[in-house]
Amino acid sequence: MRNALLMTAGLLSALSSSWVMAQGISVEPHSLMRLPSNTSVLQLDRLEVADYGTLLIPAGLTEVQVGQLVMGHESRIAIVPGAEPFKLQVKRGDLGSGAQITARGAPGTFEKPPLPGRNLNLRMEQLNADELFIDARGGAGSPGYVGLDGGNGQDPGCTWGSASRGFDGDNGGNGKDGAPGALVRLELPQTFPDDRVKVNVQGGAGGAGGEGGRGGKGGTSKGCLVYRADGAKSGKNGEKGQPGSTGPAGSVNVRKL
Repeated sequence: MRNALLMTAGLLSALSSSWVMAQGISVEPHSLMRLPSNTSVLQLDRLEVADYGTLLIPAGLTEVQVGQLVMGHESRIAIVPGAEPFKLQVKRGDLGSGAQITARGAPGTFEKPPLPGRNLNLRMEQLNADELFIDARGGAGSPGYVGLDGGNGQDPGCTWGSASRGFDGDNGGNGKDGAPGALVRLELPQTFPDDRVKVNVQGGAGGAGGEGGRGGKGGTSKGCLVYRADGAKSGKNGEKGQPGSTGPAGSVNVRKL
């Protein structure tokens, strides 16, 4: 079975056409499979993601058409953030408990801003599931920079000079705002209850403010036997930066077939 799966994945990755057709792809339990990124549209007769398995869809893939989609217990279809909306069209879907489709944005870093949830168009003509859960939240904002520590004050002599105060630490940088949630459009069977559709399109959390720098130490006399000059106060610690704002929420549009 594993050899067959590897051959299927190898065949897909070797193709460079913008449109690829295949009989089926299976993701084994507790494993991760990544679809090829050198195609934009993939058509499958059957797609199965077993219990606790994850199918990763790269940013370059914009559409997947599936005859039969089977998702096991706590399985995932994880859609990588991308500028182009992703379209998933399913003739018949059978979803186990805890199965979910995620199109979450990526959190920000010191080098890169956060990414919004990937816009998603999902059509399921037939659906057998206790619940349809989609997570398309925006990425969390980048954290603020930590403030620089203040320099230490100058030490005095034992019988002359005066100590200098430690320098204040810099304030921490403000966190960046979270990214927006995705725009999600669903086309579902008329018989599938609305209260069993769970879609999260919240904006990403704001980044945490950076910690303030520590104040430098005031100068102090050292090694004095008889006379000792007064020491100086330490500098103040910098203030912590302000957290970023939560990103704007996306939207959900549900149409019954």
